Amino acid sequence: MITVAECASPEEAEVLQSLLADNGVASYLPDELSVQFMGTLGGHRVQVAEANEESARRILAAKDP
Repeated sequence: MITVAECASPEEAEVLQSLLADNGVASYLPDELSVQFMGTLGGHRVQVAEANEESARRILAAKDP
């Protein structure tokens, strides 16, 4: 898995995950459960399979003005 974004909040990570899913790219939030059980420890990563990295980065870049 490749990290394509680090977010300040779990909500932001979920929004990016939804954006990727809407564009056909599956993603994973590896920090989701650790944050629920241990509190915020830092960034919230959005990861995709290596084969989807280029598409994911293009989708995420297009969302930013």
